[in-house]
Amino acid sequence: MKFTGTFLAAAAALAVGGSAFAGTLDDVKARGQLICGVTTGLAGFAAPDDKGEWQGFDVDVCRAVAAGVFGDPKKVKFVPTTGQSRFPALQSGEVDMLARNTTWTFDRDVKLGFEFTGINFYDGQGFIVRKSLGIKSALELDGASVCVGTGSTTELNLGDFFTANNMSYTPVVYVTADEIRAGYLANRCDAYTTDRSGLAAQRSVFPNPDDHVVLPEVISKEPLGPLVRHGDHQWGDVVRWSLNVMIIAEEKGLTSANVDEKKASTNDPEVKRLLGVEGEYGARLGLSNEWAYNIIKTVGNYAETYERNIGPSTQIALERGVNALWTNGGILYAPPFR
Repeated sequence: MKFTGTFLAAAAALAVGGSAFAGTLDDVKARGQLICGVTTGLAGFAAPDDKGEWQGFDVDVCRAVAAGVFGDPKKVKFVPTTGQSRFPALQSGEVDMLARNTTWTFDRDVKLGFEFTGINFYDGQGFIVRKSLGIKSALELDGASVCVGTGSTTELNLGDFFTANNMSYTPVVYVTADEIRAGYLANRCDAYTTDRSGLAAQRSVFPNPDDHVVLPEVISKEPLGPLVRHGDHQWGDVVRWSLNVMIIAEEKGLTSANVDEKKASTNDPEVKRLLGVEGEYGARLGLSNEWAYNIIKTVGNYAETYERNIGPSTQIALERGVNALWTNGGILYAPPFR
């Protein structure tokens, strides 16, 4: 992604000083609404439904933060952002946080002055092609044209993959996911590359999904998660622990349906701390002591939001895989709540 000198200077200043945006939690409370940057539209992750209401796996991260802050997951304004506009929107304060399939990288964390607050989806980049091409491997794509989004790690990974394998390609670059999908379906490229979760999401809305196949290669690590600006540690903690609450809730068997019962009857010390029965953990964040309870009650645990948005029973049909809990063969893990 290319940035203007002004934006890079602002990013550098914030990376060093980091105090210009301190007090985000107070600003959000005073406004009465969280402003969350999401993608322009990706089925299962962030997209308006037929009533214009934003729904999706990443959307639920925003709603969890709002539930923690206000006790109401609906107190969110969603701002669609592209691969190019997302970082300036966060850096300038146009949005309070991003939850939009953004990969945690060194430069984004350090050079641009952002703070990733966790990983809500472990992914990797892949390719989708039309079955009619007869291609079985990405290593057969020498000389191919490839549709890709600009301003993303996807574009950089694409170049690395072809260079490492001594192959040539022609990039066909677009800004939004809708534009990339339209370009691919209009045969303006031979292959379409993005995170494999994104390929599954896009394939689900193709006119004839079975005419397309995701190739087996995974060419990158894509740890995706919410991020905030450097320098406001309280706000970073609020967003980080809102995500952790959903993961811990799954570990502990807490769901939106049983959380009231568990709160009244549990003997588990960690669950008591999490639900505000013991301790003053909410106050340490500047929130109500029932902030975590509100997240679980109104949004659900990690498994609930996964299953309703992108799980095997949805049109996205993604198995948990490495995104299963560490106790179930995956790598999903949250620090202890104590």
